[in-house]
Amino acid sequence: MVTIKPAPVDTWFVFKRVDLPEQPEIKALAENVGDTSRGTTLVKDGVMVATIEHVLSALVGLEIDNAVIETDSPEMPILDGSARIITEAILKTGIVEQESERVYYKPSRPMSFCNAEKGVEIYVRPSEARSFTVRIDYGSSVIVPQFATISQFGQTYCEEVASCRTFVFLRELEALYQHNLIKGGDLSNAIVFVDRLIDKAEMERLAKLLNKPAIEVRSEGTLNNVELRFKNEPARHKMLDIIGDFALLGCYMKAETDALRPGHQSNTEFIKEVRKQMQKDMAPEALPPFDITATPLYDVNAIKKILPHRPPFLLVDKIVYMDKDQVVGVKNVTMNEPFFTGHFPDEPVMPGVLIIEAMAQTGGIYMLTQYPDPENYLTYFLKMDNVKFRHKVVPGDTLIFKLTPISPLRRGLCNMKGWAYVGDKIVAEADMLAQLARKPDAPALEK
Repeated sequence: MVTIKPAPVDTWFVFKRVDLPEQPEIKALAENVGDTSRGTTLVKDGVMVATIEHVLSALVGLEIDNAVIETDSPEMPILDGSARIITEAILKTGIVEQESERVYYKPSRPMSFCNAEKGVEIYVRPSEARSFTVRIDYGSSVIVPQFATISQFGQTYCEEVASCRTFVFLRELEALYQHNLIKGGDLSNAIVFVDRLIDKAEMERLAKLLNKPAIEVRSEGTLNNVELRFKNEPARHKMLDIIGDFALLGCYMKAETDALRPGHQSNTEFIKEVRKQMQKDMAPEALPPFDITATPLYDVNAIKKILPHRPPFLLVDKIVYMDKDQVVGVKNVTMNEPFFTGHFPDEPVMPGVLIIEAMAQTGGIYMLTQYPDPENYLTYFLKMDNVKFRHKVVPGDTLIFKLTPISPLRRGLCNMKGWAYVGDKIVAEADMLAQLARKPDAPALEK
């Protein structure tokens, strides 16, 4: 018995074993994958739930974000070998919109996976849209090279993907039964492809093995099966599987996915790597994507109209990124900096206090631009906490500063967390509190 229940915002997908004491839960995340023999199995603290990919595929295909899947068995039912029955049950019950924005992960760079031995290749490219393209080629005369693609979900998923069944070659079938891998399967919930001649004696042996009165090979190369639902049903089922396996990322991914001969092991190995990169990209200190060579939001002349600082104490060259949550500034460190004449001239190192000052100026630009007349304000340091200098900064380095508010700007108090980078390496960080004060000679604000 499987029951899919609604869940609070930020739950994602959780499997709950209601047949066990204390009803343990396993979150659908890549690090909880324990086996991928003939499906994807989650394992945590000795508790397992197997063959979870079709349920996850149905949830993601219907663009659901949060659900608890209760089960009284260690394995999800195979049903008809597809996600059709699951999607139909969900749609019949109904889907409720929650009052929260969906969390997406957009990769910071293209990522790929290759298993040459199995002929598997998976590519992910950052994109504003979500899409999957799957290609398969098994060198078989009955499953010709084919592909499937999807870029719209919801109704499109229901019509073009959900009903596509799992499949297996006849040559694999006996070994699977002997290893207890498909005891719950029969000839009605999996497409069995026959890509070789088999005589009457072998037919009878297979019928006995599969506990069937008789078996036959149909003209399209399938064993005792109904008609294929699509000419490329195998490719579509592989797409169904990879959509489910990619749910183990823990959120929706804004990316174009292109996969050649994907399988559960490759899918989950790859998504583990994507998840590691996601955790880096979505960490508080992670830099947002920006083009350092593009025209800046504020060049040094625009910055001079906001900040009262002037060379040699103006320590920000440009602002390259800003949104409601963060700002990114750049400082090009050259040998011509005046502080190098006295700060280890034979082994020049940028003073740490000036790195923090440059970081503060970047944060100041963020805060001052929230005023209609930023040129009429001064910024004063009140406090610095958790200051750390991790690596030295030398001539030739390009410093990148990221600042994000710790709390909203109130009564002129500006509380921010900052990081300084050279390349992808954090060289300094600090929590800073400053006061924005209006200049004494500034014109009165209009009421």
